[in-house]
Amino acid sequence: MPKTSARLLSLLSMLQARRDWPGALLAERLDISPRTVRRDVDRLRELGYPIVAFKGPEGGYRLDAGTELPPLLFDDDQAVALAVALQIATTTGAGIEEAAARALTTVRQVMPSRLRRRIDMLQITAVGRSATNRPESQVDSGVLMALGAAVHAREVLRFDYASPPGAGDDDPAMTAPRRAEPHHLVTWGGRWYLVAWDLDREDWRTFRADRITPRVPTGPRFTPRELPGGDVATFVAGRFRGSDGSGSSGDWPCLGEVILGLPASEVSRYSRDGVVEELGPDRCRLVLGSWSWPGLAADIGRFDADIEVVGPAELRDAFGQLARRYASAATGPLGERGQYV
Repeated sequence: MPKTSARLLSLLSMLQARRDWPGALLAERLDISPRTVRRDVDRLRELGYPIVAFKGPEGGYRLDAGTELPPLLFDDDQAVALAVALQIATTTGAGIEEAAARALTTVRQVMPSRLRRRIDMLQITAVGRSATNRPESQVDSGVLMALGAAVHAREVLRFDYASPPGAGDDDPAMTAPRRAEPHHLVTWGGRWYLVAWDLDREDWRTFRADRITPRVPTGPRFTPRELPGGDVATFVAGRFRGSDGSGSSGDWPCLGEVILGLPASEVSRYSRDGVVEELGPDRCRLVLGSWSWPGLAADIGRFDADIEVVGPAELRDAFGQLARRYASAATGPLGERGQYV
């Protein structure tokens, strides 16, 4: 017979795996007597796990929701944070999706009803994360909950939206009232965004969640519109790549190909979603996209290596444009004190 602590963990794991367990089946699986099962259930109850007994021809036990979380070393905020993280993990493409989904089911099963309602309202879509080094924006959890609740309830959201610092002449962070039909709450590049139909501009928009201040109460319920492209990941990726998000590919509007005098292993670490092909120990092919040709040329130039442009001609012209601009900046006139003027 396994030690009591190991047996209790096995019993708890079995109770989490399915809703109802006949007592006799638990005893058989654990290779213990029904009396020992009853004692072990009582021990788990003393630890705070809400296990209830049910009657019938095959009376047994189920792990139910209690008024408080069992002692899993999580408080309410930590439990919500864990559930949010598990939702994101189910769409990361890191090979842990199935395990994350099972873990989310287990955590949700023992949550008090007040926390389950909060989690059920917060449906998150994790879109691809970029390799940029910008700091992640901080969003108040109450804002995320309010946005998630509006998405879940399909209610028009009224909110103040802050402009980027410096966008206004007088106020570094001007705000403007907005009305929108919220459709999805997504993550992208370490930031949170709300995908919504802007009622005033009559178009789809992606709003940064850290700039949103929700107003209460929310507006009337709405019938969800069909998102362009039908898929939120494709739509958001397309919007951030300069398209309207309705295409099936979501490709960058400017896509170029070059050969760099660097090892592929070094370039691939900093190429975001570019395609890198090894051509030799110190040469590689890079296919990369951007929202403008000068922007793409500047992005490639940061690798500090010899560059051979494969195509298209627009990329070659953009390199010429930047070369003239940089040369002018490097040879500009000097003032009397040796400073550029």
